[in-house]
Amino acid sequence: MVLGESTFRDVVCTVCGCCCDHLEVTVKGNTVVKVRNACAMSTSKLLNYMNERLMKPMVRRRGRLSSCSYRDAIDAAAKILSKSRSPLLYGWSLTSCEAVEVGVELAEEVGGFIDNTTSTCHGPTILGVHEIGESSSTLGEVRHRADLIIYWGCNPIHAHPLHMPRYTLLSKGRFRKSRSERTLIVVDVRRTDTAKMADMFIQIEPNKDYELISALRAAVRGNEIDQDEVGGVPTDLIEELAEKLISCDFGALFFGLGLTMSPGKSENVDAALSLVRDLNSKTKFVIIPMRGHFNVNGANNVMTWMTGYPYAIDFTRGFPYYNPGETSAVDLLARGECDSALIVASDPVSNFPYKATCNLTSIPLITIDPHITPTVLCSDVAFPSALVGIETSGTVYRMDGVPLVTRKLVEPPRNMRSDVEILKDILRRYRNLKRLSR
Repeated sequence: MVLGESTFRDVVCTVCGCCCDHLEVTVKGNTVVKVRNACAMSTSKLLNYMNERLMKPMVRRRGRLSSCSYRDAIDAAAKILSKSRSPLLYGWSLTSCEAVEVGVELAEEVGGFIDNTTSTCHGPTILGVHEIGESSSTLGEVRHRADLIIYWGCNPIHAHPLHMPRYTLLSKGRFRKSRSERTLIVVDVRRTDTAKMADMFIQIEPNKDYELISALRAAVRGNEIDQDEVGGVPTDLIEELAEKLISCDFGALFFGLGLTMSPGKSENVDAALSLVRDLNSKTKFVIIPMRGHFNVNGANNVMTWMTGYPYAIDFTRGFPYYNPGETSAVDLLARGECDSALIVASDPVSNFPYKATCNLTSIPLITIDPHITPTVLCSDVAFPSALVGIETSGTVYRMDGVPLVTRKLVEPPRNMRSDVEILKDILRRYRNLKRLSR
C-alpha cells in the first residue's frame, strides 16, 4: 500500500435503488483514485464527484447570484420561509434519512407542503399498495431462490446495471447457482437490451398493460379468454406465459415506470399486485418495484413514520393531510398554490412540466445541492452540501426496504456542511425569527 492510501470495503453505492454494498473504494490523500465492483454509473460518480460543484453559499442580489457567508444564507432562507404561508419542501430522494427527518420537522414547523420525487415516478405503486397490499421479499431471497424473473416495463441493463448480476438472472445464489437454472421473461413495448437476454419476450402495444395483466390473471385462474389477442399479444402466448408463471418454484416480478407512468398508472400496479396475489395461491411469487433514486424508498419510509403518509403531505391545515394529485408538488406548482420553495438534492427545473417550472421560478426559491444545477441557478438562496455516501455518512433504504448505512470516504471541501446541518440551522433560525416576531 502506498503511504497515505487506504481502501474502504463494503461501501454502499449512492446512485440507483439497488444501493450495492460491495464496492471497494481506494482513497489517496483526500481523493478517490480507484473503484472496484461498481457499475459504470457508480464509478463515474465516485471518480468525478468534484465536477460541477457548488462551493459557496449564494444569495441573489439585484438579480444576480453572488457568494455570501453561511450565516447570511441561513438568515435569508429562514426569512423567506417565515414570510411564506404555503411553502413547498421538495426533493429528498438523493439525501439521507436523517436529512428527511429534519425536513419533515421543518415542513411541520413552517406549515407547508413536503413531497419527494415519488410523486413523479412510483407514486402509483404506493397507491396500488394502499389498495391491495404486496407480496414482497428481500433481493437476497430472490437471489437465492428465484427460478423465474419477470421485468415488466423496465430496462435494468441501463437503469440498474448490477441488478441482474447481483440479484437475479446472472447471480449465484444458494439454491439457484447459474443462469441455466433461471428463466427470464421481459414484457415491454420495445425489444430493449434487457429483452435481448430474455428466454421469453412479450412485446405489448403501448398503454395496454392493464388489459394484458387482466387477461393473464384470467389465464392463471383457468378462465377462457374470448379474444384472439390482448394488447397485441396472441392468446396462445398469454396462456403459455400463464403456464410458466404457475409452474415455477419461486417467481419475482420487477416493474418500472413503463407500468407506473403509462395510462392506468395505479390501476396497472393494482392489477400487477393482484396477479401476484393470484399466483400465490398456486406457487410462490413476489413483486418489487425498481426504484430509481438511491434513497427514494427511505424518503417514503421516514415520511410515513413521522406523518402516516409516504409523500405529498400538506401541513397547511395544521395537521398532516395527504391526497396525491392535489397535494403533490407538480400539481401545487401548476396551480400556483405555493409562495416559496425549498428544494433539497433535486433539480425540478430540469424535469418538471413547463407551467409548474414557470411558477416555481417565479416564487422565492431556496436550494440545497452539492452541484450547480438549473434549479440552483434559478434560486434566491443556494447552499452547497456534502455528498451523502462520499463526504458524509447517512442511512438509506434499498429498493426492497433494507436499510443500509453509507460511509464517509473523504473530507468535504472546507466549510461545506451536510444537508442535516444546513436544515437544522435553517430550522433553528426560523424558530428564532418567529419568537422575535411575537
